Amino acid sequence: MIRRRTAFNTSVSNAIVTPCPGGSDALLDVSPRNRVKLKICLVGDSGVGKSSIIRRYVLDMFDDAYLQTLGAKVTKKSFVLPVFRRGSPVEIVMTIWDIMGNAGFQELLKESYFYGCQGVLAVADVTSRTTLEGLDGWIDRAYDVAGEVPVHILVNKVDLVADAGESEDRVRAFSSAYDSPYAFVSAKRGDNVSRAFEELARRIVDPRPADPVLVDAIARY
Repeated sequence: MIRRRTAFNTSVSNAIVTPCPGGSDALLDVSPRNRVKLKICLVGDSGVGKSSIIRRYVLDMFDDAYLQTLGAKVTKKSFVLPVFRRGSPVEIVMTIWDIMGNAGFQELLKESYFYGCQGVLAVADVTSRTTLEGLDGWIDRAYDVAGEVPVHILVNKVDLVADAGESEDRVRAFSSAYDSPYAFVSAKRGDNVSRAFEELARRIVDPRPADPVLVDAIARY
């Protein structure tokens, strides 16, 4: 069942933001008081490329070999995020959770996987129309445990454009049901991967109405 998200979960760990008189130069001087810990969960069916997206983002690497995630895996990455609407930049310490795409694990692990989740990257495969539809169940389970946290829709494997089964109109319609931005990404080439994580972090730390499209990030295919 599709439910429209009506509110953001804006709880962050010790997020104290102060004015930034130094402008963009101050990005190099981030106080520990401006450190924010975020838990981000990736969801989607087996084979859509969740693990590859994380590997591209954290290690800037890609492997064509498909290795199925068993259970859940947690990766960490830190980065500085300019949040000028709130003043100074913040250091984001992001724990990124990756879950096995098998349907049975949705129920088996959902409590521990989504507990404390502050944002979701919901991943579909551009070559498989059913993977977009399958995100309904994943997002509903995230909402059941974590509340209506921010969700961004990612359609992966845009590098396989010749096999594309998803149209932008269809992705836009799906995303609008959750009031979520969307982007077409490629874990293989790196298209829009970093931007996807950073924009979700920004939306959690500095809540505001979401753009329907990550305009500068979307891959026009």
